[in-house]
Amino acid sequence: MIASSLLIVGLVGRQLGLRVGLQLVQTVTCSRWGTPSNQGLFQDGDVVIGGLFSLHYKPPATAHDFTQLPQYKPCTGLENLPLQYIYAMMFALEEINHSTTLLPGVKLGYHIRDSCALHPWAMQAALSLVGGDSASCTSAAQLGYSAGYGEGIEERRGDQPLPLIIGGASSIAAKILCRILGPLSMSYTSSCPCLSDRRQFPNFFRTMPSDIYQARAIAQLAIHFNWTWIGAVVANNDYGHMAVKIFQEETQGKDVCLAFIETLQREKIVSDARRAALTIQASTARVILIFTWYTDVRELLVQLAKINVTDRQFLASEAWSTSDNLLQNLVTSKVARGVLGVAIRSSPIPGFENYLRSLNPSRRPNDEFLREFWEKEFGCSPGATPLSSYASSSPSPANRLLQKASLPPCSGTESLEGVKHPFTDTSQLRVAYNVYLAVYAAAHGLHSLLSCPNRDSPLDNNSSTCSSPKHIKPIELLQHLNKVNFTTPQGELLYFQGADIRAKYDLVNWQNTPEGSLKLVLIGRVDGFDLHLNESAIQWSTGSNQVPVSVCSESCTPGTRKANRKGEPLCCFDCIPCAEGEISNKTGSLHCDRCPSEFWSNVEQTACISRQLDFLSFNETLGITLTTAAVSGVTVTTAVFVVFICYRQTPMVRANNSELSFLLLLSLKLCFLCSLVFIGRPSVWSCRFQQAAFGISFVLCVSCLQVKTIVVLAAFRSARPGAEALMKWFGPGQQRGSVCLFTCIQVIICIIWLSLSPPVPQADLDIPGLQVTLKCAMASVVGFSLVLGYIGLLACTCLLLAFLARKLPDNFNEAKLITFSMLIFCAVWVAFVPAYVSSPGKYAVAVEIFAILASSYGLLICIFAPKCFIILLRPEKNSKKHLMGR
Repeated sequence: MIASSLLIVGLVGRQLGLRVGLQLVQTVTCSRWGTPSNQGLFQDGDVVIGGLFSLHYKPPATAHDFTQLPQYKPCTGLENLPLQYIYAMMFALEEINHSTTLLPGVKLGYHIRDSCALHPWAMQAALSLVGGDSASCTSAAQLGYSAGYGEGIEERRGDQPLPLIIGGASSIAAKILCRILGPLSMSYTSSCPCLSDRRQFPNFFRTMPSDIYQARAIAQLAIHFNWTWIGAVVANNDYGHMAVKIFQEETQGKDVCLAFIETLQREKIVSDARRAALTIQASTARVILIFTWYTDVRELLVQLAKINVTDRQFLASEAWSTSDNLLQNLVTSKVARGVLGVAIRSSPIPGFENYLRSLNPSRRPNDEFLREFWEKEFGCSPGATPLSSYASSSPSPANRLLQKASLPPCSGTESLEGVKHPFTDTSQLRVAYNVYLAVYAAAHGLHSLLSCPNRDSPLDNNSSTCSSPKHIKPIELLQHLNKVNFTTPQGELLYFQGADIRAKYDLVNWQNTPEGSLKLVLIGRVDGFDLHLNESAIQWSTGSNQVPVSVCSESCTPGTRKANRKGEPLCCFDCIPCAEGEISNKTGSLHCDRCPSEFWSNVEQTACISRQLDFLSFNETLGITLTTAAVSGVTVTTAVFVVFICYRQTPMVRANNSELSFLLLLSLKLCFLCSLVFIGRPSVWSCRFQQAAFGISFVLCVSCLQVKTIVVLAAFRSARPGAEALMKWFGPGQQRGSVCLFTCIQVIICIIWLSLSPPVPQADLDIPGLQVTLKCAMASVVGFSLVLGYIGLLACTCLLLAFLARKLPDNFNEAKLITFSMLIFCAVWVAFVPAYVSSPGKYAVAVEIFAILASSYGLLICIFAPKCFIILLRPEKNSKKHLMGR
């Protein structure tokens, strides 16, 4: 097999002569791989351009063994559109030959072959284009073939090589042409991105954009319409896999995910299409990307129609977006309506429709392709090709091809004028326009090569020698094609970037017709990376103008954020409300933003609003309750004070220095009143005054109790023998002096504290919530601690002394009352510290007021309630005798 292939490659560069003019190449000698070497069109010229088209889709069944010579069988199954491509090439060549500005004085010819839609046949046909079918091999007589058609056929003249072949209906065929053949190859439909690699394919050009661009265009459509959850059905080959790869790269970071990827294999298309249809039905994706050949799509749509899946929006690649077979299929029209696809760009070719309609076998008797088309469409056999009588008595393969005994002869009135047929339809020329562009690109390259702009330049012999039309080297043409930059007759600027031209596509939409079929409507264009779209012209799969929604999860509304689901794509997420103090003001936020400390989130968590100042006021329930308790304490204290005034001469009042009792009542009244300073809006002066009033009032109160306790102890100690002088140190003057001394120490502490670092009103921004507490912030914790610590020191000392005096022999021992009162006082303030620290905002202030009131009520009740009870309700006990007891 390898040796045979080398034999084929060795034939490159040798050609046979043919008659000048349009004629059917019918020389049959040595055939390679069984390709019919007589199927082709040839027209001689100064420069001959090759053409390779997949005109038939049913190749003959022959062995691929080079050791066996296959019996010739012609290709069958004529395709209408590839035939149109052939005449687009011939039409462009005729335009150029009649041009006075492009290649003046140079006639372009053509040699066109049919590859029968098989890659090995494309290879052999290309080899025959550049090297001919006959060489120095065994003669036809020795091989048992009748190769002649009589003296009417001439030998091909000269060894004129083909500098360029326009062909490669597929990317694989294009690769074959580039890797094996010396001449340049210019493809009109090959779209594989691999062909852009100039290191592997330096002699390749194309007028068809790379598939990368259409995959990007489809990705841009998905992003434009906010389709984030898309299913993909692709061909199980490089075409499909590349599309998925480029689509994912283009949508990366754009929140677009593929719900599934199903592949279709041509060899088992029915089962694969059924599996893909069931996947589409089960998926929540409403938009499906299909990147495969139209025959695969047809089977997929049939399977979807069977299970009644009609609400999906399909995105089509150029391989099937303009397929008439699908558009006219009534079975699948209900499933396929609304298809949005990328198509090979279309452009009119002025005069081409008239050219096609003027074609007639009577004026082209040697055009076997046109003859076959005529027989297929009109059902008659046009006049026989004027060839000489055959030299062989037995019919040759060509004779068998031409004999159509079963068809009646044509009347001569048959014409394509007025006939509605895909072959003559030039409303949307796509591939035909690519062929047209390829011919013009080749012509401009030749024009640049043959113009010799540096003919008179003093260069070396090789570079200054102008090329001759008869001796064009492909490497020279390659250099000029790389620099081609011209405007087509349609006004389009064309130039090559490596192997490629600027990517241009049409955006098409499949819309319903009254007959029930579908029609193709142009709704936009793609120019490079730019997308131009007329959304109002789109008819969606739902039948309305409303854009379909295809998402795995609905976009998170403002006030929420995305939270990805574990083990699922990024497009599938839950929407979590923002925490308090955080907002999101955009749809689909990935995270919530925290508000500045002076602001807080609104109820909807969509905006930050100014925080409202909050403080313990006289108008709220808690403030009213505490105020009532404080005023009640003042009232009760005043009432006791009045009782003591009225009964000041009684032993109960006079006992243990009545002055200290009145001073204690005054200090308790101040304690009750100082609690009111803590209620209301804090200010600079209120913050300073409330702490000073609190500290001094309680020190005054505890100092009185401590002096009273000391006096009780001193009185009983002085009753002992030898201790009579002890009371001299605790007379009324000393008692008043002691109280003043203890109080002055607290006053000094407060003055120093409030002078150096006084409390200031400050909003407590650390506490979450819309309302922020305005409180008196302790600028110096040391100062506040000294105030509380001094009160605690006096209270503990007083408690200890009272505890020592609790068992003194007296019916009414005031030390017992002081002991109980100080126990309550100390318990309240010990409990105050943790409660104050743990209470938020204004409740910390309320805790401090409660501690003040509780300790004040404790002192008032424990010390003065028993006395008032005796004074008012047990006056008989209000006597010196009763008080002294033993």
